Order: sequence, then C-alpha cells, then structure tokens
Amino acid sequence: MKALLLIDIQNDFLPGGALQVPEGDRVISVANRLMDDYDLVVATQDWHPVDHQSFASQHPGHKVGEVIVVDGLDQVLWPDHCVQGTAGAELAGQLDRGKIDHIVTKGTDRTIDSYSGFFDNGHRKATGLGDYLAKHGVTAVDLVGLATDYCVKFTALDAVKLGLATSVIAEGVRGVELQPGDCQAAFAEMQSAGVVIQ
Repeated sequence: MKALLLIDIQNDFLPGGALQVPEGDRVISVANRLMDDYDLVVATQDWHPVDHQSFASQHPGHKVGEVIVVDGLDQVLWPDHCVQGTAGAELAGQLDRGKIDHIVTKGTDRTIDSYSGFFDNGHRKATGLGDYLAKHGVTAVDLVGLATDYCVKFTALDAVKLGLATSVIAEGVRGVELQPGDCQAAFAEMQSAGVVIQ
C-alpha cells in the first residue's frame, strides 16, 4: 500500500507565520488534490513545548539562523514556532483535514529537534510514524509539505532507510532556503539516497 505523507502543513510555516516558508501556502491545493488518490493519508505536525531548545529566544545572545550545540547535536536556532496549543501549530485551515487518517506529532521533547516525521534529529526516539505505517501494510510513501530543505528532506531520507519506496512530489513542496541553493542541494541529497523526485 502507498501512503501520502503531509509534512508540517501548519500555520506558522505559511506566509505571515512565525517561521514562514516562501510560497508555503502553495502546497495546500496540491495536498488537497492528491488526498483522494491514496488509501492512507498521514500528516506530521511540529508540536513544540514553549521552551523548546531550537528557539533562539531560549539562548540569550544568540540569533535566529545561528547554529549552536544543544545536547550534543548541532542545532539551527529558529524563531518560536508551532508551540503546542497555539494557532500557529494548527494544521492549515484550508487543508482538507477530513481526509487525514492520522496525525503524528514531533518535536515534543524540549531538548531535541525533530525534522524527520519518523525520528528526532539524534535518532534517539521514534515518533511512532514508522510503526503506524508498518501496521497498515504501507510499503511506499509520497511526500508533500514543508519545508523541502528540512522536514521534507529528513522525513524522506528516513523513509528510505526504513525500506519504504519514497517519492517527493516537487510541485507540493517549498523550502526555507536559509542559504541560496539549499533546496536544490536537498533534492540532490534525497535523489542520491534513493528518493524519487516527481
């Protein structure tokens, strides 16, 4: 069975949000159009505690975009975003949520970020997504969502490592591009790992 994974299509990543992805809202219509084509649709949702250590606000003297070491791992510092229970953390209002079968929250541990929908950034804990897909007999996944160069990329890379046939639908993703070329580099990295870019 093939599942559609909707990666972090949340208000804070849309234009006007706390961590807006340029043209992030463009992925919503693609996701809505595709959902009917899949037997299973799973959304991932960044769901951070208010004091998450990926937030620049938690590190006085440091700014958004800086990279520091947190709990032994390199961490990009971000604006406060997708805080549990806030409007910014909610799935986009225009997303057809009635067709989503399951939602996986990630980034819930204050000490470690979770770009991938499957594991935290240190691969210390699983989110439950892998087990959920396995339980439903899923052998292939297609990804759309945000952002190409972070959560989409790391989710796709982990999906391949878990043995899933993995595709990213290019029209349904957008990237942060902290540095120019980050999205192209992400596509290249995914392809070299075995991800199909459609």
